[in-house]
Amino acid sequence: MGGVTSSMAAKFAFFPPNPPSYKLVKDEATGISVLDPFPHRENVDVLRIPTRRGNEIVAVYVRNPMATSTLLYSHGNAADIGQMYELFIELSIHLRVNLMGYDDYSGYGQSSGKPSEQNTYADIEAAYKCLEESYGAKQENIILYGQSVGSGPTVDLASRLPRLRAVVLHSPILSGLRVMYPVKRTYWFDIYKNIDKISMVKSPVLIIHGTNDDVVNCSHGKQLWELCQEKYEPLWVKGGNHCDLELYPEYIRHVKKFISTVEKTPSRRNGSQRSTDGIEQLRQSTDHYEPPRRSMDQRDKPRRSTDTREKPRKSTDTREKPRKSTDRPPRLKFHEYTKFNSIDKLEKLKVSLDHMERMERSRRSVEYHDKSSRSNDQQLEKGRKSVDWLDRIRAD
Repeated sequence: MGGVTSSMAAKFAFFPPNPPSYKLVKDEATGISVLDPFPHRENVDVLRIPTRRGNEIVAVYVRNPMATSTLLYSHGNAADIGQMYELFIELSIHLRVNLMGYDDYSGYGQSSGKPSEQNTYADIEAAYKCLEESYGAKQENIILYGQSVGSGPTVDLASRLPRLRAVVLHSPILSGLRVMYPVKRTYWFDIYKNIDKISMVKSPVLIIHGTNDDVVNCSHGKQLWELCQEKYEPLWVKGGNHCDLELYPEYIRHVKKFISTVEKTPSRRNGSQRSTDGIEQLRQSTDHYEPPRRSMDQRDKPRRSTDTREKPRKSTDTREKPRKSTDRPPRLKFHEYTKFNSIDKLEKLKVSLDHMERMERSRRSVEYHDKSSRSNDQQLEKGRKSVDWLDRIRAD
């Protein structure tokens, strides 16, 4: 069964660039590995990382001296890190994060092995373990970023790491099969079942999707957002397609705001058990994945949001102003709703009660009129019957 699933994944989910867009070479003078044709940078490490499935993946680690967070980036299915390299550098600078990008599919670029669903799970685990062991990154300071098919290994790992700082899903998929067919249920042969795993992610989740995406419909992102435990204001890029969202100015602004927000927000997940021995302690077997069952108490208990968007400034007009964005408006908490809408609500309630009172008076008046009419009709009918009776007597 697992073999069939992996075979399907290789057929329709993976399109590694052929030939690879880069070469992995070692500088003769320093012995440092570099990506050819890119010049060596002092703040960039080029690595080969072994995985638990016997493959080796190539990764780059970009340092930022101002960073307090580390981004682990899983790219889409038709690129390798040679094509993503310059974007990784720019994101590290503008978002002020350390960033690890990797050929998240064995068999991509200069990584060994063949691309498959299970290999990608092992690949992202290896990259995460490298961040912990080689760079001292802590789970609380790591942000997982998954683009397109990269959302599959990202959501899978995030569902098993309860104290991550955050998760970003960029043009994500509900599942592999749902990209091709609008199925209503999950089949055993489907791959990257994000729709079944996203509700187990305990970290704040930002979802970004283009409204004109002709590869993965925007409905995938919107449905995943609805299923998140820790929702952050999503970004629906108006007119954005599948591979061009980074070109829109609102993209970098929104991601930067999200990272700034989660960095300032104290973690509510400090009580969770920490992985002291790396990812192996946290990893449940993804070869035979079964979503853990939750009790009714766990399903029904709402989670507190970590969304700390700025509150509106006080104004003499307490009504909420219309938004100039295509984003879904955030739901106000009860106390915010009362604060900003109490006057309007009281006025509307007063008008509504007055209206109901007038309606009740009208109803009673109509009922009284109907009763009077029926009484008159009954009296006329009795009179008519009396006349008929007298007529029959006279005739006799």
